[in-house]
Amino acid sequence: MQNLGFAMSMIPLIKALRLQKEDSVNMLTAHLQLFNTNPYFSAPVIGSIVRLEEEKTSPRDSLDTSAIKKSLMASYAAIGDIFFWGALRPFASIFAVILIYMGLIIAPVAFLLIYTPAHLWTRLKGFSEGYRLGKGGFEFIRSLDLPSVAVKIRWFSIILLAVLAIWLSGSIGYWPFAKALSIIIRFAALATVLLCVLLIKKGISQIYIIYGAFLVSILISWKGYLN
Repeated sequence: MQNLGFAMSMIPLIKALRLQKEDSVNMLTAHLQLFNTNPYFSAPVIGSIVRLEEEKTSPRDSLDTSAIKKSLMASYAAIGDIFFWGALRPFASIFAVILIYMGLIIAPVAFLLIYTPAHLWTRLKGFSEGYRLGKGGFEFIRSLDLPSVAVKIRWFSIILLAVLAIWLSGSIGYWPFAKALSIIIRFAALATVLLCVLLIKKGISQIYIIYGAFLVSILISWKGYLN
């Protein structure tokens, strides 16, 4: 999958180490094995492996960088997918959608400003710390505590969805209770949020709740359009 890119990233190291042709071929062949992780966490893996390759006393050293690479890529894939795909990107998307409904042309820019700095910093800092710490580069990723941060971001996403639902119900009138007294609207919105909290405590993933809310919104919007 990503093995060709990883092998190419080793070419500057091979040139810097001035390896013989046979040793260069062996290193590239070793790093052409299956490699698949979250794209934003590939740089920390590369940093760690570059440091480990440099620390070998000879190209034929017994240090098994391939095994370490496989261990890092699996761990980083889980952490990266949970944070970037499961939390940050949905949050940035929801925020951008709210700006779109407000008629603000900066919505795409806002999405990029929320999403882009996080993954650029993870790549640059991750590579730097991976190279500095070598096999211990995982300690830097662990110190970020991204799974815990992802939970908080998902909560913010649910709150934003509740705000969007209240706004749509009051301004567009898609919901059946949109023309009712404002106190009923507030109670309905509060009940929706409490339902989400209950579902989370029952062990249902926040991602499923977000996708479910999105599907319900589409159905309600479609019904309102037909009416």
